[in-house]
Amino acid sequence: MSLQFNATGDFSRLVSPLTPEIKAPVNASFDTHGTTVIAVKYRDGVLNVADRRATAGMSIMYDKSEKILPLDDHTLVSISGSFAKAIEIARYLRHSFKYYTRSQLQPMSLEGKLAEMTKALVQNLPMALQGIGTFVPVLSAWDEQAGEGKIYFFDPMGARFESSDFGAAGSGSAPIRGSFDYITRTKGPFAEMDLQTALRECLILLDIAADNDAATGGYAKIAPSAKAVTKDGILNLNEGELQRVMDEMQSGQAPQSLNVRTERVNADAPTN
Repeated sequence: MSLQFNATGDFSRLVSPLTPEIKAPVNASFDTHGTTVIAVKYRDGVLNVADRRATAGMSIMYDKSEKILPLDDHTLVSISGSFAKAIEIARYLRHSFKYYTRSQLQPMSLEGKLAEMTKALVQNLPMALQGIGTFVPVLSAWDEQAGEGKIYFFDPMGARFESSDFGAAGSGSAPIRGSFDYITRTKGPFAEMDLQTALRECLILLDIAADNDAATGGYAKIAPSAKAVTKDGILNLNEGELQRVMDEMQSGQAPQSLNVRTERVNADAPTN
């Protein structure tokens, strides 16, 4: 059984007027399974935070799934939708980027990476129409030419959009959409925050999403996932660091410096 995390609306209504000969099954529920993945720009790059709950229908299948996947040293994808399909596409993209680097003797451009993501989504469209393979990603990357972090989100048909400050996907993203604007209007853009401040705001947003979406796991029992992409590579915030930040938030302490370091991505390593 494919584990379904998310969808963004009634996909069959979106597609069938254009292609009436293709019909999604009546029982395909694109908007009842979900998750919450969040990406925000901060001073040194892009921070990604995600819950770790995997659901199948109304059942909680697993509480330690990894939904933030490094594709190379400067690219992260946060996944929502079918977990099995998301892992398959992430593996394809990871090896596609590595193959291009080895064969062309240069890294793939950011535009090339985005085109590969679009191609993967288009190829997955038949599975999405069947209601068993919907995949909605948020891609974060360090743009070496622009010297800044970038956030892109997609729809299941491959349409691409760039966000200026933040992005989110999953069924829990809808309840917190206005909260992003509230934070930026009262505390300033995420892009001006340091890592500690941005992380605290994302944890609050994730907690609100968990309160309003049954398919989003909170962090009372299991710490969420958090990774950042910077000019120096991927930052992985381990469970101990996250727990310390959450304890500080609960006790009202001032944020302390995070002890994190960049990691290199092995294209041959498992994706979860």
